[in-house]
Amino acid sequence: MENGNNLALLTDLYELTMAQCYFQSGKGQPATFSLFVRAYPPNRGYLVAAGLKDVLDFLEALSFNQESIDYLHSTRLFAADFLDYLRSLKFTGDVWALPEGRLFFKDEPILEVTAPIIEAQIAETFVINQINLQSLIATKAARCVHAARGRAVVDFSLRRAHGIDAGLKVARASHIAGFSGTSNVLAGQRYGIPVVGTMAHSFVSSFEREIDAFRSFVSSFPDNSILLIDTYDPLAGARKAVEVAREMAARGEKLRGVRIDSGDLAVIARSVRRIFDEAGLSDVKIIGSGGLDEYDLEALAEANAPYDSYGVGTRMGVSGDAPWLDMAYKLVEHNGRPVLKLSTGKAYYPGKKQIFRFADGQGRMKKDVIDLRGEALNGGEPLLQKMMEKGKTRGAYPSLKELRERFLGEFELLDQEVKAIRDPKVYPVDTSLQLKQLNDEIARQVTQIELEPGVHAHRELGES
Repeated sequence: MENGNNLALLTDLYELTMAQCYFQSGKGQPATFSLFVRAYPPNRGYLVAAGLKDVLDFLEALSFNQESIDYLHSTRLFAADFLDYLRSLKFTGDVWALPEGRLFFKDEPILEVTAPIIEAQIAETFVINQINLQSLIATKAARCVHAARGRAVVDFSLRRAHGIDAGLKVARASHIAGFSGTSNVLAGQRYGIPVVGTMAHSFVSSFEREIDAFRSFVSSFPDNSILLIDTYDPLAGARKAVEVAREMAARGEKLRGVRIDSGDLAVIARSVRRIFDEAGLSDVKIIGSGGLDEYDLEALAEANAPYDSYGVGTRMGVSGDAPWLDMAYKLVEHNGRPVLKLSTGKAYYPGKKQIFRFADGQGRMKKDVIDLRGEALNGGEPLLQKMMEKGKTRGAYPSLKELRERFLGEFELLDQEVKAIRDPKVYPVDTSLQLKQLNDEIARQVTQIELEPGVHAHRELGES
């Protein structure tokens, strides 16, 4: 991601047109916007929070440099006084958010921004862009890890990820959700994720004989060789790998494993495992890849396919079966006044909020309750934390390792039926009495002010 000073214009135009109207109308009062997901994608029973670090970095660095101001001036849309205002704009607000790596559920507020309304409004596009993608991918990755049933899973998605930033964030989000490594070398450097890789079919076919390709590779990487054996015939490739492994053993080296990337992966893996076991090479690992996702991993686990790990690429990296979240960032309070909207299918609760998580007698997740911020529900853990105050991130941000450990620990406490790959059980999320009462009162006020005069007008026109 570029420096935040270069990202101020990474926003939808209407954020800036609204900002100018706020400015010229004198609406500089504080506002709170709430981020939430309206509905689960197919077969999802939970979601994994990710992307917050990028949001905090963006807000802390937010400013409009001269190049940005010059471009906005060139559009002939904006007034000179508003552009002068933008020159000195900084984010000065607070952010309450669900920490990365924690589980959340539909309708729950996972981030709330409180700031002068122009600052909070301009943040919308970037907030959704980063948290939508990274939470979506972290959830997909978590499903893959769960379906693999203890076998390691690594990220192979970069070449078909939706651009450079997405490729990096997929590696990060999938690692939070339990992936053990990535093929993305830049992500390895940037985030400290272990990098993993083998060879391509092109490497094998560049040699006249497959075994010569294998010998060349192990010569270069005597301590870290995994051979791709399905370029021509995977069983013949496995037998050649046995020969190479024996040559390595004579030199005091060891073949780490082989990868299978095509065909009936369960059937082939059993045959390959047999070939290595009969050769006394039971410690040679088998890695599976080739268009896999959680549905394939679950089927391979059900078939007891003898894979030690998997490389998962495109379908995880773009969340192929569910490539977007119905995520919204809505105004819930302005100048101390709770607000909402009543649009069909898009209504939401007003006011600043908190989520409380309750556990059963064994410490497992039992239910969540959405309440007003400032309230306390006995026995519940408040999930939203104050991450930014007056435009500055509070404290040191956790390491990626800590975020990963947080996720893995909490995921263990979630009901297996909620984690199901297909048709998951619905995790209970309740709304507190206080929040329901506030919602009903604000809805009543809005109806009186905005809707009832229209009803009377229709009647005056003779409509029934």
